[in-house]
Amino acid sequence: MGGMVRSETVARPSEARERLLATATRIFYGEGIHSVGVDRIIAEAKVTRATFYRHFPGKEDLVVAYLQAADQAIRDHVEVALAAGLPAPDALRAIAESIARDVQSAGFRGCAFLNAVAEYPDPDNPVHQAVLAHRQWFLETINALLADIQESDAEPAARHFVMLRDGAMAAGCLFDPVLISETFLRGVEGLIRTHAARRPA
Repeated sequence: MGGMVRSETVARPSEARERLLATATRIFYGEGIHSVGVDRIIAEAKVTRATFYRHFPGKEDLVVAYLQAADQAIRDHVEVALAAGLPAPDALRAIAESIARDVQSAGFRGCAFLNAVAEYPDPDNPVHQAVLAHRQWFLETINALLADIQESDAEPAARHFVMLRDGAMAAGCLFDPVLISETFLRGVEGLIRTHAARRPA
């Protein structure tokens, strides 16, 4: 009996943290970061102020955790595409398709990372650094797949892929997301074909 009580108290803080993170994710992504105060997150997550500060010493810690969770979700999607053992062109198509699905999902409001970095322009800020770390990982992942197809000029092609992705994420909440997705996927297809046809001089 005593053991049950103990395991319950151990489980509770992490549950509160998950609830804070889920609430922050919904509000930060939906409405922006600076405009939302800690009080509102505490109220909507139904936790005490003390509980909030036990998990997150300050708002910025919560913002970084929110971005790290978003980063992990995208890494998981990409891992699924890579774990399928597809040839590199098909793995790139699978990643592009998951981005297109994202753009067309309900409540889509652009890229969480580009949105966050617009609010945290200081390169020394931990939020800004979390965005750069995510983008660096994504670029390296795409670069490795393109290099697998054809070594030469893989990096410029990877930067091109990321730029197509950024454009789709930015335009996806302004215009028809289906058209944006089609344009994005056509762009990626052209990029893959052009890159595959490129032979070292």
